[in-house]
Amino acid sequence: MAAEKINLLGLPRAELEQFVADRLGAKPFRARQLMKWIYKQGAHEFAAMTDLAKDFRAQLEEVACIKVPQIVTEQTAADGTRKWLLRMDEVQGIETVYIPEPDRGTLCISSQVGCAMDCTFCSTAQQGFNRNLSVAEIVGQVWLAQRELKGTRGDRAITNIVFMGMGEPLANYRNVVPAMRIFLDDLSYELSRRRVTLSTSGLVPQIYKLAEECNVALAVSLHAPNDALRNELVPINRKHPIEELLAACWHYLEKQNGRSITFEYVMLDGVNDAPEHARQLARLLRGRPAKLNLIPFNPFPGTRYKRSSVPAILRFRDILNDMGIIVTIRRTRGDDIDAACGQLAGRVNDRTLVRLGTKLVNPSVSA
Repeated sequence: MAAEKINLLGLPRAELEQFVADRLGAKPFRARQLMKWIYKQGAHEFAAMTDLAKDFRAQLEEVACIKVPQIVTEQTAADGTRKWLLRMDEVQGIETVYIPEPDRGTLCISSQVGCAMDCTFCSTAQQGFNRNLSVAEIVGQVWLAQRELKGTRGDRAITNIVFMGMGEPLANYRNVVPAMRIFLDDLSYELSRRRVTLSTSGLVPQIYKLAEECNVALAVSLHAPNDALRNELVPINRKHPIEELLAACWHYLEKQNGRSITFEYVMLDGVNDAPEHARQLARLLRGRPAKLNLIPFNPFPGTRYKRSSVPAILRFRDILNDMGIIVTIRRTRGDDIDAACGQLAGRVNDRTLVRLGTKLVNPSVSA
């Protein structure tokens, strides 16, 4: 039986250099050539890599491949937001969203098939959890989007990458960090650390570990100003309460010489949008290098929550501003194709249900 070919998509530079040396007997510069072809040129066939020797290409064909995700469906919203449902295997799918803006193009990528964090206001969490994405599956979302967007706004359509799609990135730490290193590498996407954002619900030990290993922008899903309410909305808070989480955030900034942490706060009508909530939030963050991003709730089928009214959101913002907190209100993008924050669902065959003997005959697909 022939050995399975190695997928070169998703191998960080050091691993790719080791692969070409150990398996092919080639020098490190061959790995650098491969990275440029894969990421800068978007090549997925070795035959197209014309500056590589024919015998080296033949060696690559025998032991390696460049395997990318498959597009199942694509949708474009009225505001230009694009969403792809990507096949990960025979039954699982994830969603990736591109958000164009005048000064940037942001790609929102997924790190898991489903999510186990169980945040009550998030559509992804309601779909259950299946598995972590591999490095190749994470990087493949960017590779594929870059191919699909080629010629859009020149060849630099993607200026920012955010881990705000399906899944908790820090729960897939061993694959997310190598993927981020590829995004930052000069030979691949060469993004600055401020243009790669990891959003977490608050896995404290992994935040401390990340501070030692990879320097990117950090966004934290806070969503409540006290432990009682956050325990309800973001269950991981029961394990890592707000005080512990904030201590990890300030440590991350100090270690990485960061400018600020962005805290995300979804606005839920009658739940976390009262003036007192705003004052509690301000007391938590005042005097710290923090920015607050208020996110109007995006509804999905079966949710019990409603979006806060515009006057309530503006009042909430004004209280925070008056208490010295930098606040932005996220503009809702792509909600007409269920591509807005908290709406991504993909196709998730929940293994926890399978283990209990329940077969999902018609998994939820929001695309």
